[in-house]
Amino acid sequence: MLKRRTLLAAAASCLLLSPFAQAEYKAEYTVSTVLPAAFPWGQAAEKWVELVNERSEGRINMKIYSSAQLVSGDQTKEFSAMRSGLIDMAVGSTINWSPQVPELNLFSLPFLMPDHQAIDAITQGETGEKIFQAIEKRGVTPLAWGENGFRELSNSKLAISNPEDLKGLKIRVVGSPLFQDTFSTLGANPTQMSWADAKPALTTGAVDGQENPLSVFDVARIDQVGQKYLTRWHYMADPLVFAVSTRVWRTFSPDDQALLKQAAIDAGQWEIEKSRSELDATLAKIQERGVEVIDLTPEQHAAFVEATKPVYDTWAPKIGEDLVKEAKEAVANRNN
Repeated sequence: MLKRRTLLAAAASCLLLSPFAQAEYKAEYTVSTVLPAAFPWGQAAEKWVELVNERSEGRINMKIYSSAQLVSGDQTKEFSAMRSGLIDMAVGSTINWSPQVPELNLFSLPFLMPDHQAIDAITQGETGEKIFQAIEKRGVTPLAWGENGFRELSNSKLAISNPEDLKGLKIRVVGSPLFQDTFSTLGANPTQMSWADAKPALTTGAVDGQENPLSVFDVARIDQVGQKYLTRWHYMADPLVFAVSTRVWRTFSPDDQALLKQAAIDAGQWEIEKSRSELDATLAKIQERGVEVIDLTPEQHAAFVEATKPVYDTWAPKIGEDLVKEAKEAVANRNN
């Protein structure tokens, strides 16, 4: 009898120690995004929610909260809110999470990734795995990559084709010191503000320009706030990350963890392919509205690359010299 009681007690103890033992799933899980479903970013989140709901047969319900409303519009606080469990899940930007995960600044290094193949070479290789490990160490479980796209430069003053053209221009930038450094190095006057404040500032002329993917320029109708010139310089790209608060992740069974992850991978691949395939049509729409689009010659592009080299001297040590070197090699070997 004593032996039986001991075995029962041991079994109960194991159940209590199990990370998913007796865990009750929430009726609804919060999913944070910065942009709503009119944008590819929001569509990525919607696809994830749809696939999880379908594959779990309604057992796992997720609700999207766009415009960073779960953090009162301050998108740079999204990662911290996930880590603490205030937000369950997110499709987040590497830029917005970089204050808490320095390795994510890799993607914001100017002119590191010249094309989509370069993005893939980093995210789908060993460098991408190391970045996911860095995210995981900080209390958030990354599942898959998505894409916000190459960030292009617009302004209301002139057609920018050389670094000298930026001198003195007031450019709205996101809340990342690396962006401040990049534009300061180019002689511009960078002004950090949230996206909610950006359009009013462009409308009044408080800032002269901004940088964002073509999809954002198009859907947000940035041409309506005086942005007459758009330079396609592909100076950096903004991958998205599908992720779950590790506190929440541990409450799911192994089968449901696999379901959530595969759904994120599938949603991310779907969104990447969709957003890339729509770029030409998006650019045509922007040009039809009278926006002058400037495509850089190889020589002009090289001038921007040269002008922003000092940014690497400052930021490579903060990101990790080895990680930056590995990423550069992955890009260089992308077509091999």
